[in-house]
Amino acid sequence: MPGAHSDRARGADEVSAPSGTANANGIDAFAGDVDGFLAFLELEKGSARHTIGAYERDLRQCAEFLCAHKVADWRVVEPHHLSDWIFDLSTRDFAVSSLSRKISALRSFFRHLVREKHRATDPTELLSGPRRSRRAPDTLTVREAARLLEAPSPMDAYGVRDRAILELAYSSGLRASEIGGLLLTQVDLDQNLVRVFGKGAKERLVPLGDAARLAIEAYLVSSRPKLVKPHTGSELFISERGRAISRKTIWHLVRKHAAHAGLEKPVMPHLLRHSFATHLLGGGADLRAIQEMLGHASITTTQIYTAVEGKRLVSEHARYHPRNQTE
Repeated sequence: MPGAHSDRARGADEVSAPSGTANANGIDAFAGDVDGFLAFLELEKGSARHTIGAYERDLRQCAEFLCAHKVADWRVVEPHHLSDWIFDLSTRDFAVSSLSRKISALRSFFRHLVREKHRATDPTELLSGPRRSRRAPDTLTVREAARLLEAPSPMDAYGVRDRAILELAYSSGLRASEIGGLLLTQVDLDQNLVRVFGKGAKERLVPLGDAARLAIEAYLVSSRPKLVKPHTGSELFISERGRAISRKTIWHLVRKHAAHAGLEKPVMPHLLRHSFATHLLGGGADLRAIQEMLGHASITTTQIYTAVEGKRLVSEHARYHPRNQTE
């Protein structure tokens, strides 16, 4: 975060060394602009912590490459410098997803420099990277989802809590981090709605299904009071210590109940999110509505679920159409 790396910041005279001069300050000549950009992401744009951390690492890695190739600072970077860096990375077996993220970091960063008038031009305008093929996500079948949801024991506080978490994840498609961060005030059981703050602190309203509502009501009545401690806050789901449940704990409980349900495929919280979207689409829901519920910024991200539904339809056709039956 900007506070964590502010010790790398240098004075304006050092950051703004004359363009084209020898890079006497080395990597430090690149640091100030990066710090300003990361502060912008955190304080003005509200980007997620892991995004800021990834962008910081990517930009520092690029700066080290540029410094090694005698580039003075960000102000004198040319398009071919960045293309050379991406090409160098591609020869070292970096994953396509990693290269794509590094290019995104560069584009965001240089647009920021142009916007702040630290540069007149954006050297990333013509920058291209490897095409990223998008694999259809794995999902649970409707029957597998039902087995998972029924796995927690209704006889103890943790089982009731876990059932509510699983029902909410499958009913509303929330991320594990979103579930862990929910406050009591964000769940409206009367209106069957959940107010979620997702990536970049973007707010969205997501419907809550009847089964999930009943499971949360049961948790609030019979389970949460048993977990409350003097220091407990207003978080919806809490741990045995009375603290907000962590994403890691959600990950472990999903795996535990999947094993108890006898599911052979690896089951993680995001699989419930994928299943939520795929099952809605298979039931006839509008893709734009699913996009809004998932909190996707672009419809192209949501369209990946059409591939899953397409594969299901092909499978059903192959299985049941009489002209596909072989002797």
